[in-house]
Parts: sequence; structure tokens; C-alpha cells
Amino acid sequence: MPGDRERVVGSLVAAFEKDPLLRCYFPDQATYPEYATVFFGYLFDKQVHQQTIWTIERGAAVAIWQAPGAGGEELDGVLATHLPAEALSRFDAFHKAMDAAVPAEPFWYLSVLGTHPESMGRRWGHAVMATGLRHAAAAGLPAVLETSNPDNVEMYRRAGWEVASTFEEPLPTWIMRQSG
Repeated sequence: MPGDRERVVGSLVAAFEKDPLLRCYFPDQATYPEYATVFFGYLFDKQVHQQTIWTIERGAAVAIWQAPGAGGEELDGVLATHLPAEALSRFDAFHKAMDAAVPAEPFWYLSVLGTHPESMGRRWGHAVMATGLRHAAAAGLPAVLETSNPDNVEMYRRAGWEVASTFEEPLPTWIMRQSG
């Protein structure tokens, strides 16, 4: 799996190019690829040894999950040295709002779900998402995700997720939950 890093990160950069949250973090089209690569590389490096990244076709579709107790997406020196201060400020503001909206009890967190645009329509995203859902169910814990893309809310509902809460600032976001 560590050998798939480049493909996984490239797929996520492409998949999230128009995502409201990633564009909030990195609004400039010219620097989006560079900064999104740093961001997704950081998430990959943080989770790969936890064995909670599932892929199809070596990264054409990717689900990055965090098990309970694995630690949140707090900032660290890696991001602070490679991303501009304004992006870090937006990241911090979003995660403060999210932390206030997610459940207090333990849960599996679907941090990232993305499919490279060239592989869309094959239901691979659903397949990699299902692996993490099985782990959550086996542990008897709910699964939680957040999306700031209104187009994703209905897609997640069709996959069995329910809106648990919302917040509006720094951008409209739905916290969704699926019980195991």
C-alpha cells in the first residue's frame, strides 16, 4: 500500500478539484494541485500504517478512514511548513466547527472518499467505503463523515447514511452518520 501513494494522492487531487471544502482551503486554481498534493499526501502518510486506507485499482478509488482513538486531523509541522498561512487558518476554522458538530461517543470517521474522474460510475467509491463500514459495524460503532458538497448528501443517503447535524460557517457542511 505505501507503494500506491503517488496514485492515491493523484486520484484524490483530481477527484476533489471542484470540491467546496478543498477549494475553501486552496481557492487559487494555479496552486491547487501543489497544495492539494501536500494535503492528501499528509493524510495518506498519517493513515497508511494504521491500515485504514482502502483502494481499488491501486488508488483509482480511495477511502481513508480513521479508527476511534487514531487522532484527528490536527495540524502538524508537515502541513505548517508546506502550506500557506491562510490555508492553515481556513483548515483550523473548519475543524473547530466540525469538532463541535460530531458525536461525542467513539466512531469510525470516513475522512476522505474519492474516485479519480476517469474511473467514475463504476461504484468503486461505494466498494471502498463499504470496507470501513464493515469495520465500524464489527466494532459496534457508528460511522461518521462530513461533506460540504451538497451533491454528495443524496448519494450518501442512498448508501445508508443519515444527516446527523449541519453547520454553516466557515462553509455549509453536513455531518452524516451510519449506525453499525
